Parts: sequence; C-alpha cells; structure tokens
Amino acid sequence: MKVRGTIREIEEWLAGGSGVSRAVLEELLRDPRAGVRQIALRHLRKLERMEREAARLERMWQTERTYWAKGYGAVAGLDEAGRGCLAGPVVAAAVILPEDFDVSGLNDSKQLSPAEREELRGRIDREATAVGIGMADVEYIDAHNILQATYEAMRRAVSNLPAPPDALLVDALTVPGLAIPQQAIIKGDSLSHSIAAASIVAKTERDRWMEAAAARYPEYGFDRNKGYATPDHLAALDRWGPCPLHRRSFAPVRERLQGSLFPERSMG
Repeated sequence: MKVRGTIREIEEWLAGGSGVSRAVLEELLRDPRAGVRQIALRHLRKLERMEREAARLERMWQTERTYWAKGYGAVAGLDEAGRGCLAGPVVAAAVILPEDFDVSGLNDSKQLSPAEREELRGRIDREATAVGIGMADVEYIDAHNILQATYEAMRRAVSNLPAPPDALLVDALTVPGLAIPQQAIIKGDSLSHSIAAASIVAKTERDRWMEAAAARYPEYGFDRNKGYATPDHLAALDRWGPCPLHRRSFAPVRERLQGSLFPERSMG
C-alpha cells in the first residue's frame, strides 16, 4: 500500500487509526521526509506497546483456561491486602470471572493508580460472576500472627462467595482448611486475571476501610498511608503512641509500648 499526502495529512490519517498496520508504518519509515519517518516511528512504538499488552492479557488467562478445559467451571482468584501494615485489618477477596470478562487494564493492584483500581473495582463488581470479601481484624492478628490471620481472611472471603468455587488460584499461598482444589501461584496477581481481580478488590476494600478509620483517628494519616510504616505514620506513632487499630504484635508498635511510654487508648 502506497501512502501519499502531506506530513499533516499522514499524521491525521494515522491518528484516526483506520487501516494502520505494521506494513504501512514500515513503508512510512522509508519515506524520504524526516517528519513522516518520525510520525511513523511514534505510531510503530504505540502499536508495539498495544501488541505487548494484548499478549500480556492473553497470557494471564492461561491458568484459568487450563482449569476450564478440565471441567472446573467456577475458578476463583484469591488474594489479600494489608499483611505488612502496622494498623488495620488484613483483607482478602475471592473473585470468579466469566470467560468473556473485559480484562483491559487488569493487572497487579500495586501496578495501578488509585483511580485505575477504583475504575476496575467498579467493573469487577458489575461484571464478575461472584465476589467474596473477608477480613481478620487487629485482635485476630495479634492473637494468632499475621500469616494465620491472612489464612482466616482468605477462608472468610471464599465462604462469602454465593456458592463454593470449583477451584482456587491463590497468590503465593496454599490456604489450610479449605476442601477445594487450589493452586498457589508466585506473583499470581501478575500472572492470573482472577488473582489480579481479587488483588484489586482486596486493596480497594482495605483502602476504603482505612479512609473511614482516618475520621476516627485523624492524627495518624490513615487516609494517606493506609496503615503502612511510612515516615509520617512512624512520626505520628512517636508523638501519639498507638491507637486501638494498631497491631501490638508488630515490632514498630510493640517497641513504642514497651516501658509504658504511652497509655492505652480506648476505641472512642
């Protein structure tokens, strides 16, 4: 195909996206005009990014499709948020996606902006086959340790699905106490759409919980740090001591309670 026209006309035509193929762009790269070559190179790089993204999204369906092919119709992704925080609950989510779910933009929640996570959360809530959410609070974490609390939050998320799934895909863990076939996938939130969706639900749910907690304990900046050990959060702990939402079993909190430097605070 021979592409003709002025530089501006070619740029407008490429911007329209109609009939723009790799072959067309490679032809434009041979154009004697430097301006045309620059435009073609920019669009070729855009095309390559789109191809890489399409390939990534396709790869992230592979595990689910393997289970579907074996007759496991309802495959749930399972992930958590908040294991490393100093305050607030650990939150888990179980998500079952239909085979035709629009996965554009879906990724590990840590790779997304808050706005992107919220947009995807809305899509998941509207279009997922099922969503279950479970939490383990600070008291459970301090009594049993964070790993056991994570397991419990995950079990609660699965139990809060409308019906038990046929199989579970879990980010990095195998959850005890579940009589459901499960597969632990290291970095599963970047390798499975179901786990990525669960990571987004867990993260947005926990962020909302911490933002609500900020209204009760504004001095800790929970709406900004979400309970993580950021410099501003640690500075607030130094000044105010822990509040009832802090995990006493975590070293930065425990150390500030040793020697009774701060009085215990009620929930208020």
